[in-house]
Amino acid sequence: MATAVETSVAAPVVDSAIVERGIKRSFDLFASLHTLPIPDDPISQRVKLSSKILDEYANLKELPPAVVKQQQTATTSQNNAAESLVPSPATDISESAVSAIIDDIPAQKTLQNGGAGAVAIRSNIEGSFNKYYPGSDSLVRIKEPRKVPKPTWHAPWKLMRVIPGHIGWVKSVCVDPGNQWFVTGGGDRLIKIWDLASGILKLTLTGHISTVRGLQVSARHPYLFSCGEDKLVKCWDLEYNKAIRSYHGHLSGVYTLALHPTLDVLVTGGRDSCARVWDMRTKTQIYALTGHTATISTLKCQASDPQIITGSNDSTIKLWDLAAGKTMTTLTHHKKSVRAISLHPTEFSFASASPDNIKQWKFPEGKFIQNLEGQNTIINTMAQNAENVLFSGGDNGSMHFWDWKSGYNFQRAETKIQPGSLDSECGIFCSTFDMSGSRLITGEADKTVKMWKEDENATPETHPIDWQPSLIKSRY
Repeated sequence: MATAVETSVAAPVVDSAIVERGIKRSFDLFASLHTLPIPDDPISQRVKLSSKILDEYANLKELPPAVVKQQQTATTSQNNAAESLVPSPATDISESAVSAIIDDIPAQKTLQNGGAGAVAIRSNIEGSFNKYYPGSDSLVRIKEPRKVPKPTWHAPWKLMRVIPGHIGWVKSVCVDPGNQWFVTGGGDRLIKIWDLASGILKLTLTGHISTVRGLQVSARHPYLFSCGEDKLVKCWDLEYNKAIRSYHGHLSGVYTLALHPTLDVLVTGGRDSCARVWDMRTKTQIYALTGHTATISTLKCQASDPQIITGSNDSTIKLWDLAAGKTMTTLTHHKKSVRAISLHPTEFSFASASPDNIKQWKFPEGKFIQNLEGQNTIINTMAQNAENVLFSGGDNGSMHFWDWKSGYNFQRAETKIQPGSLDSECGIFCSTFDMSGSRLITGEADKTVKMWKEDENATPETHPIDWQPSLIKSRY
């Protein structure tokens, strides 16, 4: 059994001075006031700022003479405004002072203007801003929504006269600028001139060996121009009633032609995908406007740039610069063939027709305006008068009348086929308004020419406007 040995250990002697010194040192190291920043010494801060100012701005104590002279000639009002906007160095800009200024703004301004709430405070702030900057009325420009015009009431149109005489499809029609007669051409290779008032046949011209596809009467010369699928473009003298010129150059059928309103220039287009510009008198080809990849079905001419507009089966529309002979703009919004283009008689705009829809455009850049939807068929022809009535004729015999401003379809009708014709012979191939805009002439597949007029008995009460604006019209 082990025996425990007990030893005694003497207690250490504690020096009170050493303990007090350690406690003081620990207090200095870990006290909470140790992390606080050292208070600023005003004298040292003043010496620091003075040295910086002397170092940076010692050379700019005196302004240049030109600047001093400019300041002397400044107006007193501008000086007062600048002094009120720039705070003086002696101003108290501490946090408490700024808070007091902000708290005083609503009370002072409300008492002066009699307003209350945030609206009054905002109006007062805007007023003080306009005081020093009178040229700025608003800081943010608010975009106004697109205004859709309300449609104008138009009387519905009705059939006035049926004129037989052709033995083939009537593919082209044009009215005399004097509004005395009109001319038609068709699949029977004949050009017939009719009296506009009575509808009586006045003259028949022969010379084409295939379908006559385009006709134009000159307003500056006694000439009639025609084109056909026989690749011929002819100029007829209406004083002698015979062809006096032929324009050779097209490689295939010629489907459309147009006359320049102010120049002696003729433009034709056809299956060779080329629009050719001719000198009317010398029969010389001036330009061959190439760029389309399919048949040019329609073209128009106008006096202002773009002076030539072509529509093609490649679903594009081209605006041409006649002086340079080059394309200005190509419009690719349509998805199918463009077979008809109509120029507005008074506005600088036009419309194009395709089986997908009818689109309105603005000259000269070709800016899209809106879509006219609802006639889901091949649209062969369009016509427009000065009263903002747009007519579109379809391959299935559908007739749609539109208000140009709003795009409202105020009348939908079907053409009446000639008795004895097939049901499929109801297509409308060409159309035009007379010079007064009160008569519409259409050439159709039942080999007849039809004349339409407004219903004189119709009123806004008997035929009210049923218009519902659509947001889809503004899409491409």
